Amino acid sequence: MPTPTPTPDEGRGFVRELGLLDSVMIVAGSMIGSGIFIVSAGVVRQLGSAGWLLASWAFSGLLIAAAAVSYAELAAMMPRVGGQYVYLKETYSPLVGFLFGWAMFLVIQTGTIAAVAVAFSRFLGVLVPAVSPSAWIVEPVAISRGYALSLSVQQLVAIAPIVLLSFINTRGIRTGKRIQNVFTWTKTAALVALILFGLMAGRSLGNFEDFWTPRDTVTVTPDLVGVPAVNAEQGGFALFVVFILALVGPLFSAGAWNDVSFAAAEIRNPRRTLPIALVTGVGLVSVLYLLANVAYLRALPLEAIRNAPDDRVATAVLATILGGKAAAVMAVAIMISTFGCNNGLILSGARVYYAMACDGLFFRGAGRLNRWRVPAVGLALQCAWASLLVLPRTRLRDASGALTLDAAGSPQYGNLYSNLLEYVVFAVLLFYIITIAGIFVLRRTRPDAERPYRAFGYPVVTLGYLVGASLVVLALLVYRTQTTWPGLLLVLTGIPVYFLWRKRGDPGD
Repeated sequence: MPTPTPTPDEGRGFVRELGLLDSVMIVAGSMIGSGIFIVSAGVVRQLGSAGWLLASWAFSGLLIAAAAVSYAELAAMMPRVGGQYVYLKETYSPLVGFLFGWAMFLVIQTGTIAAVAVAFSRFLGVLVPAVSPSAWIVEPVAISRGYALSLSVQQLVAIAPIVLLSFINTRGIRTGKRIQNVFTWTKTAALVALILFGLMAGRSLGNFEDFWTPRDTVTVTPDLVGVPAVNAEQGGFALFVVFILALVGPLFSAGAWNDVSFAAAEIRNPRRTLPIALVTGVGLVSVLYLLANVAYLRALPLEAIRNAPDDRVATAVLATILGGKAAAVMAVAIMISTFGCNNGLILSGARVYYAMACDGLFFRGAGRLNRWRVPAVGLALQCAWASLLVLPRTRLRDASGALTLDAAGSPQYGNLYSNLLEYVVFAVLLFYIITIAGIFVLRRTRPDAERPYRAFGYPVVTLGYLVGASLVVLALLVYRTQTTWPGLLLVLTGIPVYFLWRKRGDPGD
């Protein structure tokens, strides 16, 4: 077995500052971002009925809950800094653990931080029009046919909270947890208020008539030649395939649910606290997400959800009650949500790089703690890379290959990290599957290891997650091939990097 990742003693190393409530706040706060406010529009376009919309959120919630109650066994068994990186390394090999950590740093964690930060600045732009994506500080400079570099006011404002939160988290875990707790309580209250507004605005809209009948759905065209296109209105196997693909949005609206395990060395009584925090946080958010969608269906006709401007379903719900003030109120709510979400992502991500550095598989400085006993170098590296990911832009083109222009005739741009995140969706799910399958491996290879918590419903619940997640992975592989294989290649670039670091022996040189 690989040598366990060293965890410094409390006198000189990490401070066990996080209690149960703090840990639950990290789980819930890292999960609740901007997805719940917009994803349902896309799900309705795919599935076309109230019943299937609620089923997709309910099933994704059950799937994540099954993952959490299983993952918690590993968290209690190996409550060490680095979380999932440690589990993969100990279960399989240092290479597998490194590939996860490499993908985390390259795009999974940093790309998500960048995406959430831009969501923050976009909604600030609703309140402050000067925060515009076309208010250029440095106009786009083409670096290839498909990409450009730019710095707009919106991009600069997106970078600001990344830098601010990274700096705050270098001042100790106590400071980071206070930010997390305040913003998680606030955004949870905002989400509850949205649910209550939607339910109270309930009208007879016909959404619950023909509850399971798909209407006006989009056709999903596969990337693989020879595989038929599917539409939910076809029913049967076609509906099943579309339903599986539609789970991607809800699943990744509740992503980062396991990030709290990265900070295990800073949790009091982690063998008990981690399982409870994972299950409680995931359960709370899953219920809130399902209730939010019930509220959407009570407040808006299905057509309004499907065609919500910019997919902002939550804003459309508030507009039925608050009228013209809805956009501003929702902008504030989403800014609070995204700011708190990024604090959790920034806090936890640096702990993975610390664990890798302790194993000689990342920059040596990332494996040291500052005088506030946090991995400041890891936080700085993560901050720098996430900020850089905000700068590259994709040059949008139409089907003919011509540049897409806005109403003023100027070229339109997308964000590079959006493409990268789309590419690694497949790899993220694959890492979850491999990690949770490790429970079966460790039950066989380490039968006598201390297990303060054993996976609830094992092996049925654990197998249920593996089957459900594998179906999503298979559907992505067949129907979204063009965005799955680049993600795999992105992760596999870590193989030569791993052997290079192993050969050098000292990554700090």
